[in-house]
Amino acid sequence: MKLTYWSHSCFLIETGSHRLVIDPFLSGNRLATVKPEDVECDFILLSHGHSDHVGDSVQIARKTGATIISTVEVAGLLKKQGVATHDMNLGGAHEFPFGRVKLTIAHHSSSVTQGDAVVYLGNPAGLLITAGEKTLYHAGDTGLFLDMKLIGDLHRIDAAMLPIGDNYTMGVDDAVLAVEFLRPRLAIPMHYNTFDAIKADPEAFVRKVELTGARAKALKVGEGIEI
Repeated sequence: MKLTYWSHSCFLIETGSHRLVIDPFLSGNRLATVKPEDVECDFILLSHGHSDHVGDSVQIARKTGATIISTVEVAGLLKKQGVATHDMNLGGAHEFPFGRVKLTIAHHSSSVTQGDAVVYLGNPAGLLITAGEKTLYHAGDTGLFLDMKLIGDLHRIDAAMLPIGDNYTMGVDDAVLAVEFLRPRLAIPMHYNTFDAIKADPEAFVRKVELTGARAKALKVGEGIEI
C-alpha cells in the first residue's frame, strides 16, 4: 500500500487495485500541488463537512465516477449534487471492493455555510481503513480523547495520520500523546501550515514522538511512502 500526502488533511491511498482520496481540499489551498481535474480515483473518503475537507470532492466524483464515503449527513447533502455516495455513521463499518472502512468518533464539529446560514452536518469522524493486511487511521479534525487508547487496543494500526495545527484541532503535544495512546507503527502529521491559524512545526512533532520510542515521519507535499 502506498500513501501520498497532498497537503492539509488530504492523502492518496493506492492499494494496488484501487485509488482512494481522503479530504480532497485542493482548490484554494496554497500548499496543494495537485489540481482537482488531474485526480484519478475510485473512492473519496470525507471525515466531516467543513469546506477544507469536502473541498473538491464533488468535482472529482463527477469527473471520475468515484463513490464518496462519509457520514449520513455529509453523504446525503452531496448525493443531492448528483454524485454516488455511501453513507455511514460512527462506530459502523462496511466492506468495499478495496477493503474495510470503519468510522470512529472525533471531537470537532461538522457544518457547511449556505448563503448566510450555517447548516450542521451531524458528527465529524475519524477513518479506519483496512486494505489487505494494512490498517490506516486518519483521525480527521479532532482534539485529543482518551478513547484513542481503545482504538489502539482494538486495531493494529500501521500508520496514523494526526492533526498537529492546534487552534481547531490537537496541537503538537496532544498529538504526541495520541501516538502513545494509538501505538501505530508510523505517525504522520497533517492539518498544519495551510492557514496562519494552524502554523506548526512538523519536525518538532517527529522529534517528540521519537523521544517516546515511537516512529514518525513528516511527509513533504507530494511525497509518498510504502506502508
